[in-house]
Amino acid sequence: MGEARPSIMADVSEVVQRSMNINEKLGPRLAAAAEQNAILRIGWTNAGDPVPKNGELGLCPALPEGARLRALGVLGSWVAAFGTGGTFTLQGDAGGFLGAANQGTTVVCERMAGHFTAYRMASGSVTVLDGCGDDAGAEMTGGHLFIRGAAGARVGGGMEDGLIVVHGDVGPDPGAGMTGGRIVVNGRCPSPPPGVVLRPLEKGELKDINALLEDETMHVPSDAVCLTPQVGLQMEQNIYSVSSDDLSNIGLTSDAQQLRPYETVDTVALLGLAETVQSLALPLPLLPCLDSGETMTPAKKADESVKTILNRHPAMVADHPRAVDVMIVERANLLSVGQALPGAGGFMIDLSNLPPMDAEHLDGLLVALRSLAVANAPAGLVDAIGRVQALHARAAHHGLDIAMARIEDGSGISEAAALPMTGRSKKEHLTDGTTQTGFLLGFAASGHDLAVLMASGVDIVSCAAPMADTEDIAYWLHGTQEDLAAELRRIGINSIDMLERKHLRALNHETAAVSGLRLAGYERPLPHWFAR
Repeated sequence: MGEARPSIMADVSEVVQRSMNINEKLGPRLAAAAEQNAILRIGWTNAGDPVPKNGELGLCPALPEGARLRALGVLGSWVAAFGTGGTFTLQGDAGGFLGAANQGTTVVCERMAGHFTAYRMASGSVTVLDGCGDDAGAEMTGGHLFIRGAAGARVGGGMEDGLIVVHGDVGPDPGAGMTGGRIVVNGRCPSPPPGVVLRPLEKGELKDINALLEDETMHVPSDAVCLTPQVGLQMEQNIYSVSSDDLSNIGLTSDAQQLRPYETVDTVALLGLAETVQSLALPLPLLPCLDSGETMTPAKKADESVKTILNRHPAMVADHPRAVDVMIVERANLLSVGQALPGAGGFMIDLSNLPPMDAEHLDGLLVALRSLAVANAPAGLVDAIGRVQALHARAAHHGLDIAMARIEDGSGISEAAALPMTGRSKKEHLTDGTTQTGFLLGFAASGHDLAVLMASGVDIVSCAAPMADTEDIAYWLHGTQEDLAAELRRIGINSIDMLERKHLRALNHETAAVSGLRLAGYERPLPHWFAR
């Protein structure tokens, strides 16, 4: 089933700007309207004349309790996402991810909705009155999704809990990968995929479901069928292979005289180079990747030097970000985005841990996230190194500040092989100079690793901290900064900005073969790098 789209699309940047303006104006009015029990309207003039919207996306994220909104027109993706309460009614069509990550909002779409309706919903309800696209109710963990009209493929795919009711036909593979919840179909239903059972509804079950539906025309008849997961052994698969190497076989060299051991060197990096961005200053080009920003919060009795290191160093975190942290947005923490993101200094969207999104979907998510984040916060994308060309192209297209490639993506591509892949893609796609490149490593980076990657043209590195204790992380960061400074002094340069590819040498034949670097001793790249 095709996804609803605006009939006459305006310029993408205009649509994004209009959407941001609507969210900006709505923000301060929501609380006042909730106190007065008033309905805010989008798509009407102050005099009440209809002016339908056309393509606006990412509207009304994280609606609070008591908010009441009504919109008119054809809206884009990620509308009414991350809500925790209130109501949102759309008199028109919606794009993909309507009501995504819902945690209490009542969302009603009076016409058609796109793909991934109610994605990752935990509570609340989403009602669509004229059918929806593929993957409706995917990965739901609770809440209710009611659909009148046909639903596309994989309805309820991967759902863990909750209820989906479809008054219409459903596409292939209904309930694929579901581990909990129920899908009720009052229409034609194809044979379910393995692991899903199709059964009739029980009388008590039918009564309970219909009690949830105030509209009697949406009541479920007794001949409807129910899809539930098959009881049995659930197995988790981990098919990812790991990188076959690290950066220890790449050396740093220079003809310059080494610096004095006490000479000051510059290891500071900025995340966000555009003039309009509120940049984050990193004492060294490293973002520790942590589950929670609380790990970077020192205890009151901690040494002052530890507090200084931790308080000024940003990290990439999944939850509880500090004002200097970058919050990574992925399926695992999507439900906490509305509450946590306003406290972060920036955000990264992990494309490899979210459903596939086209450019319009990504624009919608970016509008929603930017409306929640602090003004002019740096934003970026994370994706697999195997998709680095597409990653860089998308980051440039959407005007993002950084494109970070995950090395451990299951391909087995080594860090050394990733260097020329990234360099060629950067040269082709990131020509404006404001979108930075990054690597998300599968091991804890050393000062040597950072120097090698900076010399290769990588701007920011992220990796998991090698320890969990807060003070130990501070000592690791300090030690890594000292190691990086020592590397710079050894090769005679006083800033990471002076590191270049000419400083690098492959220390063995295999590394030279995959990286294109000069082989130490041979002092040239291997001949096949010059072949046409």
